[in-house]
Formats: sequence, structure tokens, C-alpha cells
Amino acid sequence: MIYELKDTSKASNLFEGWKETLIYSCLQKVMGKIFVTDLEAPKSAMAYVGCFAFYAGEPNKELVINKPDGFVIMTPQNKAWEACIEECFPTAKKVTRYAIKKDTQFDKEYLKNMVAKLPDEYELKEIDDAIYDMCLPDPVTRDFVSAFGSKEKYLEIGRGMVILKSGTIVAGASSYTRYNEGIEIEVDTAEQARQKGLATIVCAALILRCLDEGLYPSWDAQNMNSVHLAEKLGYEFDHEYTAYEVSGEERTH
Repeated sequence: MIYELKDTSKASNLFEGWKETLIYSCLQKVMGKIFVTDLEAPKSAMAYVGCFAFYAGEPNKELVINKPDGFVIMTPQNKAWEACIEECFPTAKKVTRYAIKKDTQFDKEYLKNMVAKLPDEYELKEIDDAIYDMCLPDPVTRDFVSAFGSKEKYLEIGRGMVILKSGTIVAGASSYTRYNEGIEIEVDTAEQARQKGLATIVCAALILRCLDEGLYPSWDAQNMNSVHLAEKLGYEFDHEYTAYEVSGEERTH
């Protein structure tokens, strides 16, 4: 059996040293959940938020097999967990992701100059009540707000910026998740609006907003394009890591 761990402090040592803000979100009980097979003295744990699952401690097939429903990106703590995931889900897609350093000292003037380059035909706005509703119908923009579970929670603890053209969202950067000290940034641009520098501008605007509020805007990259965008904004690449993309239907047992 797997159980949701309410006293997340019992699993904090299993994730010790893992610099991943989505894990912080779960341990701090801001959003997401921690799952274990032993509620009293867990030796293995899964932190789950959004579509990401992080596996720590002793490899445990039960935790992996009983994954949350739907598409999940599984991130193993080490090679032993990699082997466990591959055994449970042999058809999972093994991918390389790119961790970005979490101690960036941002140049605010540089970021402000970026935002100032937004062409006149576009409008920059915070994600408020009305913009939240505009994000929901389109898969490109839904991820900006979907992990929070409700509009009320997003508007309370989420942070986001969008760029509109003629009243339509064409680019946005938002908190994919929130932890006590900051957010994890999610960014996307509508296909017809790409290669115009809009992602850079909207990310710069969100970073400035976070800094003004004393929040850290954390970044993790799915691909090298995301790494390059991060570096343009002042971030530094840290290291590559392995993850597994598992579809909703995959099962071996």
C-alpha cells in the first residue's frame, strides 16, 4: 500500500540535498503531496506535484507502479531508482533535463530594459481573475495555472504575466508551482508568435515582479532552448539529470 504522508517532516531527510523547488513545495505543504509505503518511518518517498514525481530513499517498486493517473515525468534520485523505474515502465521515454543554479543574482536594470522592448502592438498584464479564465481553454496557457487546483489558490499564491495581442494571449510566464520562498517558472508562447523575443520579455517581467515581492524565480529546463533563454535572463546552467516520461496508460503489472 502507498499512503499520503501528512507529516512531511518524516520524509525530509530522504530528499536532503536535492535542490528542486517542486520537492520543497511538497515538503512545505504549499502544494503537491508526499507518498510513502510506511507512515511512521519511511525509507522511500515520492514527492508529486503538477505532472512531476520525484523518487527518493530506497528504491521501491510499489511507489513507482502506483503512480498518479495520467502523464507523469518521473525523476529518480540516483541510478538505483533509474533501474527501478525502467523495470516498472520499460516503455517509458528516458529524457535528459537541465538543472539551473538556484542562487542567481539578477541585474534588475538589464531586465527592465528587456521589458521596455515590448513592441506597441502588444500589452503586458499580470494574471488576474479575468486573465486566469482566459488561460484555461488553450493547452498552451492552461499549464500557467492548472497545478494550483483552483482560481482562488492561484490568485492567492501564484504569480504570472502574459503578453496579449488584440485581446488574445500570445505569450506568458507563470508559477508552475509555488514554494514558501519563491516560484518555479513555466513559460510558453503561441506558435504564431514565436521567434519574436516575447518569451524573454514576459519572463523578465515575471522575474522583476518576483524580486519586488522577495520571491525567488526558480528555473528548470526541459531542453537546450530553455537553457539558452534562462542564460539570456541571467541564470547559470548547473547540471544535466535523467527523467522518465510515462504516459497515462503504461503499466507492467
